[in-house]
Amino acid sequence: MAKATALGVGLTALTTAAGYGLLIGQARQARRVIPLAEAPPPRGDGVYGAKFPGEPITMVILGDSSAAGYGVHRPRETPGALLATGTSRRLRRPVRLYRFAVVGCLSAGLRPQVDAALERKPDLAVILIGGNDVTNRTPHSVAVRYLVEAVRDLRAAGAQVVVGTCPDLGAIQPIKPPLRWLARRWSRQLAAAQTVAVVEAGGLTVSLGDLLGPRFAAEPTRMFAWDHFHPSAEGYAIAAAALLPTVLAALGAGPRRPSLTADQGVRSLPAAAQEAARHAGTEVRGVRVGGREHGPGGRWAQLRRRGAWFGHPRAGETGGPPETPAPLDEATTPVEERA
Repeated sequence: MAKATALGVGLTALTTAAGYGLLIGQARQARRVIPLAEAPPPRGDGVYGAKFPGEPITMVILGDSSAAGYGVHRPRETPGALLATGTSRRLRRPVRLYRFAVVGCLSAGLRPQVDAALERKPDLAVILIGGNDVTNRTPHSVAVRYLVEAVRDLRAAGAQVVVGTCPDLGAIQPIKPPLRWLARRWSRQLAAAQTVAVVEAGGLTVSLGDLLGPRFAAEPTRMFAWDHFHPSAEGYAIAAAALLPTVLAALGAGPRRPSLTADQGVRSLPAAAQEAARHAGTEVRGVRVGGREHGPGGRWAQLRRRGAWFGHPRAGETGGPPETPAPLDEATTPVEERA
């Protein structure tokens, strides 16, 4: 028995070492395929929808390369410009956009961005963060702590906050199994942890999941940029279309449901976070049920899968009928840039 146990332990150690070596080799191969970031992404700062009346809504974009729009060539193709355009058109209001997102940023790097954003007195902050935390193996508790600090500071200053949670890095083509499976697991775990923490801090979340659906897997040459890692202009447009309804709701433009029950997409917050991490494009927000914020499983939260994919209703809608986002076919150029 002792010999058999020793043999089993030895085989387990050998298998673990071989598996670890395989993962290291796959990571190195992925780095060779995915080039390092070189030129910074274009800026889209400026006023969108200047023809509309009223004071501009101030929107700030924080986070990493996915928030900055790395992978596109024109300012109008960046996520910030797309969201500012859609918001302006839907609300018939001008939107002033400031981008503070930095390529390569981890959650620990949000502090300087938040400080700069607060100087602009934002009405709305959109944060896209998490991918670099996964690739750098930042402990989830550490990454979430920095994100929560950012959300709380922005909310304390009166800004609404929408967070696009960590994308599923398992969708990246240069990452092969079994590393792909681990990347997907780590991404979803971080996304679920982000959702719970952000909603508790007073923000809204939208799961970016597997970079928003099977289309990225079916058409990688169209959906991904030249580096095979960041979205292309069309990929960013899909992401912005998923975020826009929640952005509008945060600004008070979405429909309100004063009375909610458990059959209207309501879950405990931990359960809602886990479900959202598995379904891209799902919004999670804190709600009251029967006048109470908390139930037996913790804080109440509502799942909403808004909008439609390219004109087709999405399966498994929760929280009522689908809500169609404003068109994002062509973003306008901000006033400052046209001048």
